[in-house]
Amino acid sequence: MTADPTRVLVLNSGSSSVKYQLLDMAENRRLAVGLVERIGEETSRLVHTPLATGGERRVHEGPMAGHDAALKAVAAELAADGLGLDSPQLAAIGHRVVHGGLKFTEPTVIDEVVLKEIERLVPVAPLHNPANITGIRTARALRPDLPQIAVFDTAFHTTMPEHAARYAIDVATADAHRIRRYGFHGTSHAYVSRRTAHLLGKDPSEVNVIVLHLGNGASASAVAGGRCVDTSMGLTPLEGLVMGTRSGDIDPAVTFHLKRVAGMSADEIDELLNKRSGLVGLCGDNDMREIRRRIDEGDKAASLAFDIYIHRLKKYLGAYTAVLGRVDAVAFTAGVGENAAPVRAAAMAGLECLGMAVDADRNAVRSDEPRLISPDGARVAVAVVPTDEELEIAQQTYALVTA
Repeated sequence: MTADPTRVLVLNSGSSSVKYQLLDMAENRRLAVGLVERIGEETSRLVHTPLATGGERRVHEGPMAGHDAALKAVAAELAADGLGLDSPQLAAIGHRVVHGGLKFTEPTVIDEVVLKEIERLVPVAPLHNPANITGIRTARALRPDLPQIAVFDTAFHTTMPEHAARYAIDVATADAHRIRRYGFHGTSHAYVSRRTAHLLGKDPSEVNVIVLHLGNGASASAVAGGRCVDTSMGLTPLEGLVMGTRSGDIDPAVTFHLKRVAGMSADEIDELLNKRSGLVGLCGDNDMREIRRRIDEGDKAASLAFDIYIHRLKKYLGAYTAVLGRVDAVAFTAGVGENAAPVRAAAMAGLECLGMAVDADRNAVRSDEPRLISPDGARVAVAVVPTDEELEIAQQTYALVTA
């Protein structure tokens, strides 16, 4: 008698990359992880690590014309480890999809109707949804018989009340063009808010958490009893915190000013705000480690960029404290949030009036495990909780196909 399939392959398809993980949900462990980058270039590169066999990391370099070639290469690597896509133990493929609008509030089995709706949302996610669609179509062609599940970045934020999600613009115009706050990084915010509650020994329904997802892209969320009630990113991932290359919050009239005074086109302004702003626009670097090194050497531009970054974080911490009314925990996550102790210390400095503080010794500890960095007896727990978006996608995918 053949056991029910328990493996899930998670695919995160970018415009020129594919990140993947194969997980066994019965044993809750990773079997393989990898990355294909620079797809479409002569210098394409595949890095594959077979965790199940304990084998060495394998690196392959050479041109891959598109996502079809990339995913076939991934399938070949998995097959070499006895983990091929043709395995009867593979239950489903879970796809990260960035924008699901208001229609998709939970994991969804992908069919042509769903794909068309994801395509309809391309104008509000032009950098992400097309790549997600390409990955989905390629995977479906490789395994047309297998359930393919879309897990949406925006889904966790669909619980926001209208007064938080609506912008104060003409309602008819907003509705006609689907203009509202959608939020992103939802799988991370869902996972981290739930893990934070468990760290405190409580059910997520009992805990109010401010999650700070700080990577090259950065976002904050206010989570009340396991439900998102506000988030910093908006119609697109541009709004909110200062990021690696994105400006975050900015007076909308800046765009009009640049068009009228500087003669910049809409595309040029889009590139400025998304790719040449944030930390890189302020000091030329978007790597927080490099910025901290420059600060230590007395670099004024790096110091100002850091101060602007921290000032924005504090504004959101204060705002979301007001939104939630009661804050039980603040959770730092993602690359910067998990690894940059100076960012955590600076963000919390001066917020003792809100019950927020960090213990210097605990904050300095580096670990891959969720941990508290606040002093004993602090009114608000401050935590570092490593995010695991792939595990969250796998869990949601497996739950749907085994329901």
